[in-house]
Amino acid sequence: MNSTFDILSITGPIYLAIALGYGFTRQGVFSRADMQVFGKFTLNLALPALLFNALSQRSVAEILNAQYLLAYTLGSLLVIFGGLWWARRVQGHSLSYSSMMAMGMACPNSGFVGYPIMLLSFGPVAGVALALNMVVENFLLIPLLMAVADSQGGKPGEWKSVLWQSLKNLVKNPMIIGIAGGFLFSLSGLQMPEPLGRTINLFAQASAALSLFVIGGSLVGLKVEGLKGPVAQITFGKLVLHPLAMWAVLTWVVPIEDPALRTAALLTGALPMLGIYTILSQRHGHGTVSAAALLVTTVLSFFTLSAVLFVLKLQA
Repeated sequence: MNSTFDILSITGPIYLAIALGYGFTRQGVFSRADMQVFGKFTLNLALPALLFNALSQRSVAEILNAQYLLAYTLGSLLVIFGGLWWARRVQGHSLSYSSMMAMGMACPNSGFVGYPIMLLSFGPVAGVALALNMVVENFLLIPLLMAVADSQGGKPGEWKSVLWQSLKNLVKNPMIIGIAGGFLFSLSGLQMPEPLGRTINLFAQASAALSLFVIGGSLVGLKVEGLKGPVAQITFGKLVLHPLAMWAVLTWVVPIEDPALRTAALLTGALPMLGIYTILSQRHGHGTVSAAALLVTTVLSFFTLSAVLFVLKLQA
C-alpha cells in the first residue's frame, strides 16, 4: 500500500496539473491561444533557464554520460525503424505518414512531462537527464524523421539538404542555446554571481508547473472519432514498445551504471509524445490523427508511468 501511495505522490501532482490546465481552458478561463503564449514562454525562457541551471552547476564529466546517450539513442532508433517499417511496408502508408507515426512512437515529451516526473522521482539529476534527452532528440531523432517526411516526392538525395537545414535551425533553438551555455559555463570554472543565479533560477522554477498546465490546456478540443486504428498503433508504440525497447537496450546492450539515470531512461520511454508533435505533423496534413494520438497517449501515460515506477520500486 505504501508503494502505491509513493507512486501516486509522484504521478498524482503531474496529472492533476495537466487536469487543471484542461479544466480551466475547457471552462473558458484561458483560451487555446493563451496556451500557445504560455508554451512559447516555457520553450523560450523557462526550459532554457532550467537547462542552463542544471548544467552550469556540474562538471562536464558528470554531465556527459556516454552510456545514457548511447542507450537512449539505440532504444529510440529501434522504435523509429520498427515504426517506419510497420507503417510503410505493412500498412502501406506514405513516407510522411509513416514518419508521423514513428515520431509519435519514439519522441517523448521530455521537457513538459518528463522533467517534472523525474524531478519528483530523484531530484536535481532530472535536469541532467533532460539535457541529455534534448541533445539526442534535437540533434538526431527529430531531424531524421523530418528528413524522411520531407523526402517524399522530392528529388533523389534531397533528404540530405532537408536534414542539413534542420540541423542548422538548431542553432536558433533556445533550449539548445541553454544547453550549450550551461556546458560552456561549466567548462569555464566561473562562479555565478548571486543576483544572476537567482534570476535564472526564478525562470527555471516556472517550467515544471507551467509546462504541465500547457499540456492540459492544449488537449481541449482534440477528438479521436474515426481514427481509432492509427491512434491505437501510435499509442501502443509509444507507451509499450518504447519503454520495452529501452529496457532491452539497458539490460542487454548498454547497462547504465548510475541508478538515477537508468531510471530516467526507462521513464523517458514511458512518456507521451512531445508537445509539438501535432505542429510538426501538420506540415504534411497529418494534424488530425497526431492530435488524437497526443490526447489518448497523454491520458493513458498516467497508467504506464505509474506501472513503470511501481516495477522500479519493487526492484529497488
